[in-house]
Amino acid sequence: MTIARVAVPAATGLNFDYWIPDGVGAARGSIVRVRLGRRRCTGVVVGLHDAAEIAPERVLPIDDLAPLPPLPEDVVALAEFVASYYREPLGLALALAVPPLRRAAVRRPPAPAALALTEPGRAALAARAGRARATAALLARLAASCAGLDRDEIAALCDADRRRLASWRRMGWVAEPPPVAAGEASVLNVEQRAALDAIDAQAGRFAVTVLDGVTGSGKTDVCAAAAARALGRGGQVLLMVPEINLTPQLTARLASALPGTRIATLHSALADGERLDHWMAAASGEAGLVVGTRLAVFAPLPRLALVVVDEEHDASYKQQDGVRYHARDVAIVRARSRSVPIVLASATPSLETLFAVQRGRYARVVLSMRADPRARPPSVRFVPPDDPAARDGLSGPLVEALAGRLARGEQSLICINRRGFAPSLKCTACAWESGCPRCSARLVVHRAPPRLRCHHCGHADAIPRSCPSCGNIDLAPRGFGTQRLEAAVAAALPGARIVRVDRDTTRARGAFDSVRKRVEDEAVDVLVGTQMLAKGHDFPRLTLVGVIGADNALYSADFRATERLAALLFQVGGRAGRAELPGEVIVQTAFPSHPVYRALAANDYGAFARELAGERRIAALPPYAHLVLLGAEAETREEVDRFLAAAAKEAAAALEATRAGVEVHSPVPALLARRAGFERGQLVVQAVRRGDLARFLDRWLPALQALPGRRVRWGLDVDPVAL
Repeated sequence: MTIARVAVPAATGLNFDYWIPDGVGAARGSIVRVRLGRRRCTGVVVGLHDAAEIAPERVLPIDDLAPLPPLPEDVVALAEFVASYYREPLGLALALAVPPLRRAAVRRPPAPAALALTEPGRAALAARAGRARATAALLARLAASCAGLDRDEIAALCDADRRRLASWRRMGWVAEPPPVAAGEASVLNVEQRAALDAIDAQAGRFAVTVLDGVTGSGKTDVCAAAAARALGRGGQVLLMVPEINLTPQLTARLASALPGTRIATLHSALADGERLDHWMAAASGEAGLVVGTRLAVFAPLPRLALVVVDEEHDASYKQQDGVRYHARDVAIVRARSRSVPIVLASATPSLETLFAVQRGRYARVVLSMRADPRARPPSVRFVPPDDPAARDGLSGPLVEALAGRLARGEQSLICINRRGFAPSLKCTACAWESGCPRCSARLVVHRAPPRLRCHHCGHADAIPRSCPSCGNIDLAPRGFGTQRLEAAVAAALPGARIVRVDRDTTRARGAFDSVRKRVEDEAVDVLVGTQMLAKGHDFPRLTLVGVIGADNALYSADFRATERLAALLFQVGGRAGRAELPGEVIVQTAFPSHPVYRALAANDYGAFARELAGERRIAALPPYAHLVLLGAEAETREEVDRFLAAAAKEAAAALEATRAGVEVHSPVPALLARRAGFERGQLVVQAVRRGDLARFLDRWLPALQALPGRRVRWGLDVDPVAL
């Protein structure tokens, strides 16, 4: 009998053997259902063999094939790379490539991209239109546009109208309009045209091009034009974005720029059935363009011709739990394996990307000016956060600037990267402060609804009437969050239309799109929100950006904190003055001479990146070195310390055996030392050469797996983005 070696989604480095029943055509990449212990799970066949590695009587059969096409070889190989490089179980890596099957065992027929009247249909329906008001109304909608009704318009129809369309389609009275050839819809300027030609010159071979453009320079237009050329040659395009909220807006822009192209979206917020449909559209080649977040890097694309990673610097591309892969780096590996070009687009490229440009591994094209010839970089002003005229976190100059924009009918944005009302609640008489009982963190004050909430574990308490320690009733919220600033803006600008945008207000599907539509319709005067507002949004009448609380990042122990702050400042500042109206950025800071603020004022991210790179070189930190973080957690600190001490001892033995150029740092508590009731610690390994690090891990990882301590949960994070 033929044996299939199956990788299952379990936290084990082992694959399991199953025999293939007659009539089950399993091959490498086949998605199968199997029994693992007492449960059934979905796995992927990674190899076929003549004999099992265990006794024949212990080998179980494959239950059946999942109703999905096999994963293509390049996707299986990509998952194998992820498992090997990031030291993760292969079954968990492959699970990222398999769409959910819980609610949709069989694919539904795809909805038509659009339906338009045919000539026979126009004649037949015109003769019947007067007989039924509903038929006449639907006919009028179809006749009003040569392109007919698009997918979203069809989905919005009532059930009766959708049944009419289905019936008319069967009779040939409506049909999908012929695809329109993809073209370069936007008129590109000289810089954009040069960037497009540089990208297109790499067609048909692997090359990495860094599209380094200031905010508002039209990077999306360049990427859309490059996609149009790839589609015109019969290829498919993968475009990745860092956050789910960016997907609908970008998809709408691309649909306008690429008429007739089926666009599939892939991200975790989709319903299971919808995600399966989009995955199938990508796998069948029906979708020419796939837009998605991290998981889209594993989408099956038989005609892949171009990969684009938008906002490549964003830390959201790094998975922080489960399989800890970096989607940008995995996308580069996939592009290399398929011999296709990849574009890394950003206004603030990561130091790793700039280092690769410096080494000659990546090409770089620069867009130095905004796409709208009327637009100019915003002016930048720094004001002290504690000036005497401050109003509940808003400095006097910022309030005056907000009032001026309101009077002129322009829009403003206030950014603070903290949600809630205030970061903590503190007693004015004693040292009590609202702490989470399960985490080494403070409970955040929320006012809508009124609760104390932990943003790490979700614990919630009622706001106390008096101090639990001394009984004092004077409890003061300390610091500022989006809710508090929303109230402060409302008090300072009576009658202003204010919208708050953070994770609390955008949980519902479509909530963020609704806000964006209101801003575009000029139904909003002031936006108050977190970094969600910093990237990918183009609001022509938004002329003022205020930044509050930026100094917090300067106190962080994370060596990447200032790099992330610079990216946030340049990105959010770039929202102002993107059309003919001049823009202004006001930053409340106590350190206006800090290099990150000097770079913002000079509109020179490159100078800041070079200075920061010099510091990293001296400290032997990425991109001049490579890191691996061993994280461990348990119910008691003693268990964590005991495990990490043993891990450090094994690391010393591995270092002695391999003689690799690796530095093993002492175990320390994690930055958040306790989370959700678990004590946490970490150990960092550092190496200048990646090969040395790989040899060390080959020796160290088996030793870690053999350590006692079942009550300790641990994992390796290769190339961590935060320590």
